[in-house]
Amino acid sequence: MKTLEKTLESKTKIRFTDCDPFNHLNNSKYIDYFFNEREDQLLVAYDFDLQKIARNEGLCWVVAQNQVAYISPATLMETVIIRSQLLMFDEKNLLLEAQMWNENKTVLKSLLWSKLVHFNLKTKRSELHNTMLSALFAQIENPLDKKISFDERVKDLKPVVVS
Repeated sequence: MKTLEKTLESKTKIRFTDCDPFNHLNNSKYIDYFFNEREDQLLVAYDFDLQKIARNEGLCWVVAQNQVAYISPATLMETVIIRSQLLMFDEKNLLLEAQMWNENKTVLKSLLWSKLVHFNLKTKRSELHNTMLSALFAQIENPLDKKISFDERVKDLKPVVVS
């Protein structure tokens, strides 16, 4: 059985239409970048097509909660690295972490924790993950070494600034 990567990574460029008048990525757009990249990463790494699952099986994941830390501005036409991983899953829920870094991965731009609920589009109710999904999630789950809060995670990832 092939070992699957637990942390996925891709590059993307910050576009003009997503920036504010200061040429910084608009706060609301960070989430779009995180989710768009995660969707593409899942397809490339695991052949896991969220749109196909929604269309053919009527299943998806809805966002129950987002926590976003804006640490350093992402700027117009900057290439950024998006890293994402599944921190936790259970019978109905996922906890996704996504990080945005500069191209050299030396400056953390933003961190997202998103709690997602498995949802049946036909019944309009949450739904248990089936055996196949649970098996995939068990392979790619990448829990942190210790139980920490979102704010503690930001501090752990953010480099110490020496004056």
